[in-house]
Amino acid sequence: MRVRVTVNGEPRQFDAKGSESLLFALREYLDLPGSKGACEQGECGSCSILLDGDLVCACLVMAVDAEGSEVTTVEGLSGPELHPVQRALVDAGAVQCGFCTPGFVVAAAALLDENPAPSSDEIREALAGNICRCTGYGAILRGLEELVSGR
Repeated sequence: MRVRVTVNGEPRQFDAKGSESLLFALREYLDLPGSKGACEQGECGSCSILLDGDLVCACLVMAVDAEGSEVTTVEGLSGPELHPVQRALVDAGAVQCGFCTPGFVVAAAALLDENPAPSSDEIREALAGNICRCTGYGAILRGLEELVSGR
């Protein structure tokens, strides 16, 4: 089926089979490898994207169901400069292997768009759907808390 979507502000289209996930389509058909496939069950957050403004796991969305939707991936969050969330994580030393980073960036950016001054507890809650196996979360949380506080 021909699927037409707006991805990172650009109209795009691809042919998808009924069983393919949006994550697969983004990576394989649209050459957007930022969203990562890890658990393929919506548990780890590494494939987090915005679908019509809502934070979702792209591995749980069938590609054909994205027809007519607006998709924002980690690639669409920044221009020539890093997104402020990306910069905060880099500055805090929160990026190690980088596999989970795109999902954290998209989830944190969604939170800050909705609530520019979240508390530490709100940051933790917003990121609860993301798993990191390298950093232990301390640097990630610190970086975001520093971004929010303006330090």
